[in-house]
Amino acid sequence: QARLVESGGGLVQPGGSLRLSCAASDNIFRTCAMAWYRQAPGKQRELVAIVSRAGSTHYADSQKGRFTISRDNAKNSVYLQMTNLAPEDTAVYYCNAPCSWRDYWGQGTQVTVSL
Repeated sequence: QARLVESGGGLVQPGGSLRLSCAASDNIFRTCAMAWYRQAPGKQRELVAIVSRAGSTHYADSQKGRFTISRDNAKNSVYLQMTNLAPEDTAVYYCNAPCSWRDYWGQGTQVTVSL
């Protein structure tokens, strides 16, 4: 069964760091690019970063230099390392696999940046 499972969210102070993880089923991870999206309260879901099967990456402008997306082919996992977090980074973060036949989504993990 195709699935994505996120972990690693939580509460962090401004300026802190978090690493999100997403474990993907084998058929998804071997075939698809992997991405992270986020959705803040009252806002639309937005792309954070995407990594291709070959490892090429693309970031939203607001995250460039602060966030790093990576994938571990041995673990069928994709990661989002977030640094210098700010309150405006507070959101539910979703793992996404934009496969050619459909999009897959994880259940989301909450990231809250607050004192």
